[in-house]
Amino acid sequence: MPKAKGKTRRQKFGYSVNRKRLNRNARRKAAPRIECSHIRHAWDHAKSVRQNLAEMGLAVDPNRAVPLRKRKVKAMEVDIEERPKELVRKPYVLNDLEAEASLPEKKGNTLSRDLIDYVRYMVENHGEDYKWQDFLDSLQKRKMEVE
Repeated sequence: MPKAKGKTRRQKFGYSVNRKRLNRNARRKAAPRIECSHIRHAWDHAKSVRQNLAEMGLAVDPNRAVPLRKRKVKAMEVDIEERPKELVRKPYVLNDLEAEASLPEKKGNTLSRDLIDYVRYMVENHGEDYKWQDFLDSLQKRKMEVE
């Protein structure tokens, strides 16, 4: 079906729009959000991923960061030339990540919401009317008999 005549308007060029800023903001919005706050705050959008991670002391490819030595080369002694290590300009990122990793893990020994609601319901309806103490005493007796 053809368009209705006279319904389309010719788009005019916006001379007042800063194209450089528009493209830069579009590129930033298109980039994925970095979840780690330490890396996100130290990130430089003008640099590549490899350059950013190298400045922070992190590796892009872990296989290349720690090269494996081949066993066949043992027969011949060859001087292995080491690459010059890249300068770490932002060591605080690595230190923050190490400090965060060394913190103890939170224990998830909490009860489920359903179980909590069920216990609350039972206590409201039945109060303290249960025979747990007798049960625990019987367990203690059995434990002493086994020893």
